[in-house]
Amino acid sequence: MKAFQVHSHTTPPKMTDVAMPDPAAGEIRLRIHACGLNFADLLMVTGTYQDTPDLPFTLGMEVSGVVDALGTGVDTVAVGDRVAVFGGQGGLAEYGCFDARRAVRLPDGMSMTDAAAFQIAYGTSHVALEHRARLQPGETLLVLGAAGGVGLTAVEIGKLMGATVVACARGAARLEAARAAGADHLIDAESQDIRTEMKALGGADVVYDPVGGAQFEAAFRSCKPEARLLPIGFASGEVPQIKANHLLVKNLSVLGVYWGGYIQFRPEIVTQSLATLMEWYGVGKLKPHVSHRLRFETVAEGLELLRTRKSTGKVVVEITS
Repeated sequence: MKAFQVHSHTTPPKMTDVAMPDPAAGEIRLRIHACGLNFADLLMVTGTYQDTPDLPFTLGMEVSGVVDALGTGVDTVAVGDRVAVFGGQGGLAEYGCFDARRAVRLPDGMSMTDAAAFQIAYGTSHVALEHRARLQPGETLLVLGAAGGVGLTAVEIGKLMGATVVACARGAARLEAARAAGADHLIDAESQDIRTEMKALGGADVVYDPVGGAQFEAAFRSCKPEARLLPIGFASGEVPQIKANHLLVKNLSVLGVYWGGYIQFRPEIVTQSLATLMEWYGVGKLKPHVSHRLRFETVAEGLELLRTRKSTGKVVVEITS
């Protein structure tokens, strides 16, 4: 079978012929239909992601597909079930074996493409805003990188939770995607000063930041007293250094969010969150934004779209129909 693999952190990933895997005890084998791409995939290629697997490995953190075989001891899903799985790796392949406990059955109306775009982006934003920040109705939520994979979901979920949402992104086209997702106010990071614009809006109660760098600094300075800042990632390449005395003056809280970590030490948080998100999807409250649907043989183009920030929402590789 075909798999898109990283063999070296100094050379590009490549399509590789590998043996069909057999599920171990507690695993399922999935005939993979679609795989969502994430910024973390780029970090894995260079070996800079916190959970980069040992070489060689198959890229692709989240997938959707049909259960093809069961390892011993698996009784939570059956062959033929449509599921989504966050595996952390192994998704850019025709088949893959994954921990059965991570398989989530899909609602009847959910497409494989939507399912592959769903778990990481929506899961990260929901856990961040509901569990970590305790976002309240009427509060002001500033979303940086608001047209990206996680940013758009933060806009959607923030509105569902009753917040006033301020979306910050680069350029009119990306801001339009955030407006369509429900943003109340827009800030163009290319031409407007985040701190000035936020001060005019009264400041932020919660900052959702997958960007880092200078944008974090500007957002930090536009916070209201007792605001909560959520570092999600550092797409800018710059990890901000936070001065504790500035936290003290305004009684600010910085709450780190790593969605994948909860699967390891508090999996019930992820399970409960995904149940809520699937329910919202089923009644039409959520609609994944997929800007690019690519064939398996063009997966490298998808990674380039992420690297050059030419996508909005999610990029999904469709592996089998």
